[in-house]
Amino acid sequence: MNAGGDQGRDDYGLPPVDIEVPDDARELARDVQAYHRELRSRRRRHLARRLYGPLTRDGMVLPLLAGCLALTLVAATLLTVFTARQPTAGLRPQRPTTGTGYRAPARPGKALVKTILFEAGQPTPLSNLPGDVVVLALIPPGCSCLADLEKLTYAARHAKALLYLVGLHDTPVTAFTTHLGLGKTQALEDTHDQLPAPYNVAALTAVVVRPDGTAQPVLVPDRGHGFQLDNDVRALATDGSPASPARLVPASASPAAASPGSRPAPAASGAPSG
Repeated sequence: MNAGGDQGRDDYGLPPVDIEVPDDARELARDVQAYHRELRSRRRRHLARRLYGPLTRDGMVLPLLAGCLALTLVAATLLTVFTARQPTAGLRPQRPTTGTGYRAPARPGKALVKTILFEAGQPTPLSNLPGDVVVLALIPPGCSCLADLEKLTYAARHAKALLYLVGLHDTPVTAFTTHLGLGKTQALEDTHDQLPAPYNVAALTAVVVRPDGTAQPVLVPDRGHGFQLDNDVRALATDGSPASPARLVPASASPAAASPGSRPAPAASGAPSG
């Protein structure tokens, strides 16, 4: 261009251009921002090609799939080998044996019937209680449950099973037997806290149990409509060895008919002992 501003011939053979120089540089701000945006977009595209380029087409996709397939085949082979080496268990369960070649089945009620309670200060194992099926009334300390005990006594009498009052944590129960008309031998106390954990209850609870320990004891709580003992007493009476009617209804047995040296049977649930 000429110094005077008129167009002239360019010595470099380039096409003629018009150059406009603004008076204020702030007018070029939009062009500068567009230029920087283009630079940032170019850098992002370049970075994306560097990161994702090996994963496209025939980059790392095929080697990665081949490696996963190989690991799966190896794991399946090892699982098959180790599974085949394990001995096959028989369908019939093996009978547990001891030195004599046979072990009797475990007694489900043994943990309870081996408990030593106290009757008037004398140790009395629960396994020595007369009768095939008895009902234990577990009475916690501070139990104001005389009315509930009357319902339980009636339920035990109706089920034709002996009722024993068991005072937990050395709780005295002689006054209850006097009021309910039970025998003195039907008052027991857990002086040394020997009862198993499931029977350390916080409210009056009945337990139907076989003194020989051949059946699982049944806890019968009062759910607001009294104690239902008939079905549980009948089920435990027929479980294991058959129970004789004379032992289920001890009131019909006479103390004089007991063998010499044996402990006399207490009166029935509602009859006081002589």
